[in-house]
Amino acid sequence: MQIHCQGKTVLVVGGTGGLGKSVTLTFLAEGAKVIVTYRNRQELSELQARAGAKAALLEGMEADALEPSSVAALVQAIITRHGSLDAVVNTVGAYVGGLKVWEVEAEVFERMLDLNLRTGFVLAQATIPVMLKQGSGAFINIASKAAIEHAAGASAYAASKAAAVALMDSLAEDVRGTGIRVNTVLPSIIDTAANREAMSSADFSKWPKPEDIARVILFLASDEAKVVHGASVPVYGNG
Repeated sequence: MQIHCQGKTVLVVGGTGGLGKSVTLTFLAEGAKVIVTYRNRQELSELQARAGAKAALLEGMEADALEPSSVAALVQAIITRHGSLDAVVNTVGAYVGGLKVWEVEAEVFERMLDLNLRTGFVLAQATIPVMLKQGSGAFINIASKAAIEHAAGASAYAASKAAAVALMDSLAEDVRGTGIRVNTVLPSIIDTAANREAMSSADFSKWPKPEDIARVILFLASDEAKVVHGASVPVYGNG
């Protein structure tokens, strides 16, 4: 099936990260205009180099995904420059594990809530009103398999990802019938350089590739997915 995203304006928050860069490159390959947030200028430069001939469609904006005023300014700049915002993909997240509940420090728990839950909340508050005015848009949040399978030693991570799914489920109901679609993607361990380094003895062949997950995200942002709303889509294969 051909997925059409040509000419769409897409915001990928965390678009220079392990999954984010694959998402960005996938949208660019389909002719979308992609705005990525970044905190590291070198990562943006590397992404621009990988984009090759499509780099003209790529724009980087420095923003703090946890700061409402920073995200609001980002969204306003996008609307001013491009006139619309067709899709938002939130790839920001972090993992801490290997600790029992009583061993998790309060600041670690708060950090998981910040990066895995609050980023989606802040982003939705800034972008959904814009989409309501347009009468259209797609909002895609990345959660995790851990949102539904709650393993020992992963309490803070699992709780934050489960809460992120609940947030998106409620958001989907809030916008039902408005032309806006909200969906969640649930990866397991993604085959990124950082994960390979952290788990060097693992069998990488069983991990989903970021480019494969990116194709699912592309579909959810496209008009071909017009009947998909309020879903939590597993993308961890059968390995």
